[in-house]
Amino acid sequence: MQVDQINESMISADVLIEKAQAGDEQSFNQLLSLWYKRIYNYSLKQCSHDELAADITQRTFIAVFKNLPKLKEIKAFKSWIYRIATNYCHEEGRKIAKGKTVPFTITRNDDGDTIIAEEGEAQGIFFNPEMSFRQLELENILFGCLQSIPKDQRTVIIMKEYEGMKFREIAEVLDTSENTVKTWLYRGLRLLKVKLEERNITKETLSYEL
Repeated sequence: MQVDQINESMISADVLIEKAQAGDEQSFNQLLSLWYKRIYNYSLKQCSHDELAADITQRTFIAVFKNLPKLKEIKAFKSWIYRIATNYCHEEGRKIAKGKTVPFTITRNDDGDTIIAEEGEAQGIFFNPEMSFRQLELENILFGCLQSIPKDQRTVIIMKEYEGMKFREIAEVLDTSENTVKTWLYRGLRLLKVKLEERNITKETLSYEL
């Protein structure tokens, strides 16, 4: 039953893409609703800044809208949309590095106090009143450490560990081999582990595995 539901969902998405390619605005809006949150969360993990992630997501869907009719294979939509979002994420990363600007996020702790955090300190997550401040702090550290590793390694970690993508799909998005993707993942996770241990954070400390 579950397999049937998955197949039905895939067929439904393919139909939406096909209709959107033909200029059906309602189908494109449904496609946007289907993918918006996923691309936003992916961009948020890449740049750790909510406004920037929203901007990247918006630009991604503008590009999708303009270029969808040119997409030759509907089955390639997933890797295609991730490639667009990844390119915008890397573009913004280069701008930040070149301009040495530091984005910030405003959030609140459990006591309602306002926290203005610089990149690598407290971005990447929306405040959840049910989340303990300690867990929020740990996740901030995790996303901050993600920002400090090479972008290719960071991108592969996010795609594999958070987006649940297969090595083949990641290789398609990044236009490289599966072996290269596996190497980046291994090196990235090893480097991330080192950076977290420097802050006395281990996988047992976090509520999920690295």
